[in-house]
Amino acid sequence: MKNLNQLIILITIPVIFFSRCSQSESLKPKVIPCESDVTLYYPLNYNQDAHTPSFAIVNEPRKSLDEIDSNTIKVSFSNIGDREVAQVTIGENIDLYGTGEVLGDLVRNGTNLKLWNTDNYAYGKDNGQRLYQSHPWVLGLREDGSSFGVIADNTWKMEIALGERITFSSEGPSFRVLVIEKDSPQEVMRELAKLTGTIALPPLWSLGFHQCRYSYYPDARVKSIADTMRLKNIPCDVIWMDIDYMQDFRIFTFDSINFPNPKETNDYLHKNGFKSVWMIDPGIKSESGYSVYDSGDSINAWVKNQKDSVFTGKVWPGDCVFPDFTQDKVCNWWGSLYKDFMSVGIDGVWNDMNEPAVFETSDWTMPNSNKHKGGKTKPNGSHLRYHNVYGMMMVEASRKGIMHANPEKRPFVLTRSNFLGGHRFAATWTGDNNSSMKHLKQSIPMSLNLSLSGQPFNGPDIGGFAGNATPELYGHWIAVGAFYPFSRAHATKGSINQEPWSFGSEIEQVSREALQRRYRLLPYFYTLFQESSKSGMPVMRPLFFHNSKDYNLRREQGNFLIGSDLLVIPKWNEGGNMPNGNWKTISINGESSENHKYHPDLKIRPGAILPLCNAIENTSEFSLDTLTLLVSLDTTLKAKGVLYTDAGDGYAYQNGDFSLVEFNAEQIGNSINISVTYKEGHPLSDKTFLNIRIIDNKKSTTSVFNINDDIVIPI
Repeated sequence: MKNLNQLIILITIPVIFFSRCSQSESLKPKVIPCESDVTLYYPLNYNQDAHTPSFAIVNEPRKSLDEIDSNTIKVSFSNIGDREVAQVTIGENIDLYGTGEVLGDLVRNGTNLKLWNTDNYAYGKDNGQRLYQSHPWVLGLREDGSSFGVIADNTWKMEIALGERITFSSEGPSFRVLVIEKDSPQEVMRELAKLTGTIALPPLWSLGFHQCRYSYYPDARVKSIADTMRLKNIPCDVIWMDIDYMQDFRIFTFDSINFPNPKETNDYLHKNGFKSVWMIDPGIKSESGYSVYDSGDSINAWVKNQKDSVFTGKVWPGDCVFPDFTQDKVCNWWGSLYKDFMSVGIDGVWNDMNEPAVFETSDWTMPNSNKHKGGKTKPNGSHLRYHNVYGMMMVEASRKGIMHANPEKRPFVLTRSNFLGGHRFAATWTGDNNSSMKHLKQSIPMSLNLSLSGQPFNGPDIGGFAGNATPELYGHWIAVGAFYPFSRAHATKGSINQEPWSFGSEIEQVSREALQRRYRLLPYFYTLFQESSKSGMPVMRPLFFHNSKDYNLRREQGNFLIGSDLLVIPKWNEGGNMPNGNWKTISINGESSENHKYHPDLKIRPGAILPLCNAIENTSEFSLDTLTLLVSLDTTLKAKGVLYTDAGDGYAYQNGDFSLVEFNAEQIGNSINISVTYKEGHPLSDKTFLNIRIIDNKKSTTSVFNINDDIVIPI
């Protein structure tokens, strides 16, 4: 979110290359073939206690009786100095992806990155190759389109070098490596999801547009932002509260002057169709008489230093203590704090600064030598072991507490820090980016690689957090940002106002149209999130997901896919690579992108049917009484699409209260027949009307039918 006085500390750590490690130095691994084309590699000196439980793997692969193919990837282990090293031999002409949240190109070959979560304002440290999250995961793509994935199941401080081999170098004990071998990257992603779990289906409102700033205060300012959104007919679902809502930055408190009645503030937002998200940091002011500190201190909840005294570090409130989330009792205590907090009408929670960030230290976090006591599920250990999963443990405890406080509602948690597998507990954003065209363009490969690392619910700060966006930059960013899986505008304290209307009437209109496009696409987005909750497939996808054998698509990082059927082409990337086939330009809400300065061109895949809802300004207005279907026939004169819908919140869908609908179109002679098939759940309302829009290169025709009609469209 931010640094004290926006201070940047540069730390130089030498990059170590391991390509010259001789075979004699290697330790032969124990190799265990498993089902679903997964292989486990264990070093002979593997210390299970140092890596149990696995934070990434929730479903251990089952052993197989089959022998390993001699042509599969090879893994070797070695000791070099004080480091444990795993080297993965991958073959030639391999493109590498994944590695989670890092700055840089989509293709990760030739990069060296550090897995050590720290605050990184404007990505100033280590050229953005060390940010707020750690994903010890690499996705590989071969020339023939086949794919593999590699997990280093290790939370300790580590580096990854991606050269002729993949090299994991850890400052902790020896660790195991999991290798997935599949015929396509999509199959690898599904297998990754089986191992690490999938996201829970989020509430529909969280897929709307979010407006944030560090900070909106007092409460009158919050209401003014909401009122202006509605007055100007700009679609929006969520207003965010940064740390200035707190009483002197004490978490779980409200400023008695600026937010004297948070329930009334939330009631006002709810009345006007908004949800609210409020921030909670892990740093707790060390102050007797402060109830959160006192209750935590009574159960010995804090991380200790090397001398077994309570560790204190400076964050926003001053001297702070930090919950030790390795202790089960601490997680339960932390979760219990949300009951009263959520009772004032808070809808979502933002866990920030949870690397954890600590001011006035050499690496902007707590010392490696700090101690975690552990509990029934996690052993005691040093901070060197638990640092990279500190944020993940925090959001897991937060999510459980929020679900206990609001058992009838789906939780929404956003986190800055996380680890591979942490998508199970929270959505994420890419931290404190900069208001620059460079960071706008790089946000796409960042979000794609996060998506390819198992985190489908992600996006950057639209407009850029640090610095001041220009009208032109904001126009480009909101036009593309409407298509991020997580779509939120954010700006730092001291910057200019960066609401959609702050840049003049032209950019206000661009913002309105961009968000109208997103909201009409909500049925499609929601269907993709439901798919991701089942299979782990990303929502935002690289173009090579269309054809993994197409070399040009494998390096395209400007154009991207939403699902498999919608292609987004930013205006600044119109010369980018395109998938094969007759992808046709579509208008979502009557807008024309062809000669527009900002709006990306949207193209529909041949053979696809895209579902749209009516134009709405927030998800409380969401309805499928009228459903628009954009139909684009392929060369076989057929098309297919899927729609998932449910109540948008709550858990009735788990008991069958949902609809999963398949639409099929086929041209027969001089007419196009549309069929509606219910795959699961219950039928849509018999009062539902379908607007069928046939997308053609020359013209688009629209016909209206009741969903129970025999749908035959003459052409």
